[in-house]
Formats: sequence, structure tokens, C-alpha cells
Amino acid sequence: MAANPRMRNALTLFSSVDDVLCHRVRLVLAAKGVTYDLIQVDPQNPPEDLIDLNPYHSVPTLVERDLVLYAASVVCEYLDERYPHPPLMPVDPLSRARLRLAMLRLEHDWVPQIQAIQIGNKQQAEAARKRLRELLTASVPLFKASKFFLSAEMSLADCAMAPIIWRLRTLDVPLPKDGKAIEDYGNRIFRGPGFARSLTPQEKNLRELPG
Repeated sequence: MAANPRMRNALTLFSSVDDVLCHRVRLVLAAKGVTYDLIQVDPQNPPEDLIDLNPYHSVPTLVERDLVLYAASVVCEYLDERYPHPPLMPVDPLSRARLRLAMLRLEHDWVPQIQAIQIGNKQQAEAARKRLRELLTASVPLFKASKFFLSAEMSLADCAMAPIIWRLRTLDVPLPKDGKAIEDYGNRIFRGPGFARSLTPQEKNLRELPG
């Protein structure tokens, strides 16, 4: 149960100020146009409320009345079902399964590279940059295949992918030589009003929004 009485009456998100998984949740909330309270936390020094609510003391953590959810994938799917318009998952089971698998691969293969670049030593960071470039190169055909990531419409997979693309420049990870499709994809997402609303002040400083 929410430790702070204020959380009992409002949707509340505990979030780091610059983290791809937290940004993913904030992008879903922005796409849905949902109003919520944002509590920015230092994951290395979590506040007492978060410690009481989440046994892992992790972010993102979402609180809605007596409901407490953590893990970005769980939170995002809940939000898509709780606030169904606009839908961010396709209707047919096969397409939904494909997108879920793509998001799982982003969490297992891509996000750890970003974290290694941000908090690892020099050797770990360079290895992670190399791996992230390889993943981008291998994914170019997917970005060319459709307007959004694996879909003709924006989905939860885009909410997972766009925060990664937004950070590539500051992570010193260049796009591959044939990466214009990735750049175009990013700009389509970044130009949307929801993306600007999803950014913390720290994330806004990572790069400029396209005109």
C-alpha cells in the first residue's frame, strides 16, 4: 500500500531523471495523455516511500491507489490496458507476440549495453559501444521495413526503442553507414508532441528535438 497518502489519490511514477527504462514508461504515459505525479529519485539512494513500496527499490515504479507495479515491461502493458486509447499494441495475437519478443530482446540485449556505457569502466564501455553498433547495424532492415518499429502504427515497442535512439549521440555510438532509416525513424518519434512531454529536463539536454 502507498506509504504517502498523496499517492492514494493520484497515479504516481517513481523515475530516474535519465534512464531508458524509466523514459520508456514516461513515453507511454505521454502517448496516452495521462496525468500523473512524477517523483524523481536517485536509484542509488532510493527514498523511504520507494523502499516501502517496492521490494527491489527499483525504478520505474508505478503506484495507483493500492496497486504497486515495477519492471518497465509490466508497467507499460498495464498502462496500455488501463488507458486503452490510443492502443499501443496490435489486436491480433501473432503481432502482439512478435512485439513482446522484440521488447524482450531490447531489454536483454540493448539496455545492458547502454548501462555499461553509462556506469562501466573504460573497457566495458568500449565493448558495449561496439556491441550496440552491431545491434544497430543488424536492425537496419527492420527500420526500413515499416514506418514504426515492426509496425505501421506506434506501439509499446517504439516506446522502448525511441529512448535508446535518443541517447545514441551522448553515448558516442554513431549510426551505421546505412543508418538513415534509423535517423528518420527517430525523428518521426521525436517530432511527436508526446515525446517532448516524456522528457525530463536532464533528458532534454541530451540533444535537440528536430524541427
